[in-house]
Formats: sequence, structure tokens, C-alpha cells
Amino acid sequence: MAHFVIMGCGRVGVTLAHTLDDDGHTVAIIDQDERAFRRLRRGFAGRKVTGVGFDRDTLERADIGSAYAFAAVSSGDNSNILATRVARETYHVPHVVARIYDPGRAEIYQRLGIPTVAAVRWSADQVLRRILPEQGIKGDFREASGRLILGEVGVHDGWYGHSLGEIEAAAGIRVAYLTRFGEGMLPTPETRLQQGDVLHAMMPVAATGDIDRILSGAPAPTPEPA
Repeated sequence: MAHFVIMGCGRVGVTLAHTLDDDGHTVAIIDQDERAFRRLRRGFAGRKVTGVGFDRDTLERADIGSAYAFAAVSSGDNSNILATRVARETYHVPHVVARIYDPGRAEIYQRLGIPTVAAVRWSADQVLRRILPEQGIKGDFREASGRLILGEVGVHDGWYGHSLGEIEAAAGIRVAYLTRFGEGMLPTPETRLQQGDVLHAMMPVAATGDIDRILSGAPAPTPEPA
């Protein structure tokens, strides 16, 4: 089980909090307006923290230092991106995501290496795909036999700078496309993974556990020449 911090106790924040709570994770949810916590069900076991989500004191009361992931899903794009940067850059939270309302800003945030989700009906599902430990691989398409799946693959920061050919060889996958700065592109085996890139790969369903294990860790060091 992991600890999650959510900023914003609106519809999406409440959905995330309840889902994570149901799964047995610990949750802290932050909102400036104490009345927003009335949206949470009576049996919610998580922590309710009143304050500004990018304020360090507020984040520390939410136990940000122990967080596996941080999701900023308030109603303000600027607040969401600022809070997400503080969580990642100051507290080194390994998984962060910001909800945005202005799609024109997505490229800017991607350049900062911050995953974003659009403010749409399925925002909560999109956020969960990026922060849940068991969602390292999320399938988007299965071919007819059910043996192969096309999905988004989570990759450890240590793979940044490596070629996709190296990643394919290490994990036994075939990269179909990647999303960079909010736009899809067809890479070559020589394309190098950059911070903020999102990989989509074809892989055997039976091997997804091994693939997630390999790519969620840093690559093995290159042996020194004899």
C-alpha cells in the first residue's frame, strides 16, 4: 500500500480519494475551503488538510515526504502546476500529475516534464492511470487473440537518454509511438527517451508484469570495458 496526496476536493479529487481509500492506500486531501470536505463520504479514512496546496507547511501536514504520488486536481491551472512542481522538485515525489483546463498549456507543462490530464469527464481515470502502483502498464488495445496488448508504459527516470532500441531490447517490447510535448510521434529505434515522454508499446499480455518490473527500475549499468 502507498501514500497519496491529492490537492483539490472537487468532483475529481473526491473520486480519487474514495477510490484510493477503497483500495487500502493512505490518502491526504488538501483544499483551501474547509467546506469542500463535506463532499467526502462519512466513512472516509484519509486525512483532510485545509490550506494552499503549494504551501510547504500544508504539504508537510499532508505527509508529502512519504508520498508515492501527488495529484493536483484543483480548479486552477496555475495552482496545479505550481503545486506539482513543488511536490516533485522540493519533496522528490516520484509520481506527479496535474489537471489542466487550458489544453494550450499542455505543451508547456510537458516541457517541464510534468504529466497532465485534460479537464474532461474521465479525468479521474486518467489520473489514476498515472499514479497507481499497479497501473505501470495500462492497456488501450488488445489484438484478436488476446495475447498482445498496446498500452502506455511507465518508465523509470534512469532510462532518460537511452535509445528506444535499448528499451525494446531490455523489456521485450515494441514501441508503437510516443507522446512528446503533448503530440504523438512515430519514433525510430535511435530516438532517445526524454523527460516527459510517454511511451506506448505493443507487448505480450503474459509478460506485462516482467516488463513493468524491468522498466520501473533503473537500467543495469553498462559493464566497464576489459
